[in-house]
Amino acid sequence: MRAMWSHLSTISNCKLSPRIRRIYAASLTSNRNLSAMVSTEDPELRDFVGFLESLKNYEKAGVPKGAGTDSGEGFDLGRMKRLMLRLDNPHFKYKVVHVAGTKGKGSTSAFLSNILRAGGYSVGCYSSPHILSIKERMSCNSVPVSASTLNDVFKSIKPILDQSIQEEHGSLSHFEILTGIAFSLFAKENVDIAVIEAGLGGARDATNIIESSNLAASVITTIGEEHLAALGGSLETIAEAKSGIIKHGRPVVLGGPFLPHIEHILRSKAASKSSSVILASDVGSNSSIKGIIDRNGVGLRQSCEIVIQNEKDDKPIVELGDVNLRMLGHHQLQNAVTATCVSLCLRDQGWWRVTDEAIRIGLENTRLLGRSQFLTPKEAEALQLPGATVLLDGAHTKESARALKEMIQKDFGEKRLVFVVAMASDKDHVSFAKELLSGLTPEAVVLTEADIAGSKVRSTACSVLKESWTKAGDDELGSGSIKVSENKTVFGSLKLAYKILTHDITGDSGMVIVTGSLHIVSSVLASLQH
Repeated sequence: MRAMWSHLSTISNCKLSPRIRRIYAASLTSNRNLSAMVSTEDPELRDFVGFLESLKNYEKAGVPKGAGTDSGEGFDLGRMKRLMLRLDNPHFKYKVVHVAGTKGKGSTSAFLSNILRAGGYSVGCYSSPHILSIKERMSCNSVPVSASTLNDVFKSIKPILDQSIQEEHGSLSHFEILTGIAFSLFAKENVDIAVIEAGLGGARDATNIIESSNLAASVITTIGEEHLAALGGSLETIAEAKSGIIKHGRPVVLGGPFLPHIEHILRSKAASKSSSVILASDVGSNSSIKGIIDRNGVGLRQSCEIVIQNEKDDKPIVELGDVNLRMLGHHQLQNAVTATCVSLCLRDQGWWRVTDEAIRIGLENTRLLGRSQFLTPKEAEALQLPGATVLLDGAHTKESARALKEMIQKDFGEKRLVFVVAMASDKDHVSFAKELLSGLTPEAVVLTEADIAGSKVRSTACSVLKESWTKAGDDELGSGSIKVSENKTVFGSLKLAYKILTHDITGDSGMVIVTGSLHIVSSVLASLQH
């Protein structure tokens, strides 16, 4: 807590109005989780994290209705533009690939960043959320920013941030300030290109201050029913919001596949902006998964063939065999195909020399925490789960549950399963559960609770989740056919899951699947870290 009061003292020395001081003080003193959260970070970042925690954080509190729509209810991009102007518009000093989408944007951004890095370019990448450290949100050349570098950038622009917060009457949010810091960091590091992941929607997202002049390409990975209230209430309004990142005369790569009317919305927006369209799920439709490779000491790999065809004559532009992806599932193959299409789009512009070999190296080197991540036997043993296969996957929507289910069915269909699940309160719990149970029959489901972005505001009580999973189990598998247990601690839930699996007389320790939120994944990985 010393960092909190240190930060408050610093604020009091700034020329801020009494009202803004009260906002800072109230926010800091009410945050009971701050000291615990800061302790997981590098000690150098205490003041930095404390500063951010004094701001409105929609990841903790939830996003207001309509905030992501291009309407009167939407976030005010004007204040973000004014912030960037005070920072001397650092985002204009390098080219940008802007990535939006309901699912897959984080993986696609990581694939693309690694491809460009393998091509010899200096690459910045901005993404969210983080799993263990806020440093993960900003990487340079595929390495998370160091605490010292992040601190240096923060300290150098903090007077401007303080001034901006005052002049905007305290309305600048945690994400807006962090975005400004990220853009400034990439300028300081003199990157050639930055891959920028939108936080929410697209049209009114804080990242959507990029202009045609420095936009290399826009990317929209998928469209699904998440953040419905914030993005207008329908799949169509979500597509409209995400299409807001398309800029005049700049190409857009669509991941897909999309429902026909959703694809039409995206293509219509591109046409109105005179933007060319590449549909990755079409030109990459001959890409395929060949099998799973288990390399001792290295872990599981998904052997794939990446084939990208010319839209005009169907001749292959790129044909890469035996690409060994570290992230499993058909959805990750699609993300890899989308990133490959973006790389080819950049190559066609004549500025970027991205070879086929760079594409292969970049794809094979990409790994993200909490995305189809298997713990090593040593890690499982450290969690007191010896012999168990432990899968961590932050799936939390119906679409991502389907992707997880299909991956398990294809590669681990014979395994005995127990799910360990925690979810945010604003997710569709029943649809998520139904999707998993429509093709999988676990031995049990153990429900638990995890803080969301360091706060309990958006976490869901076990009892609430139990109602959803019981209903889903009755609907999909028959009344009383699924065992649903509760344990309020993540570690206790893992032990209970393991106990259920090890009752098997064959000695098969089965598979523990931790899912429902990236935040429960974070809890497990934090336990390992400590």
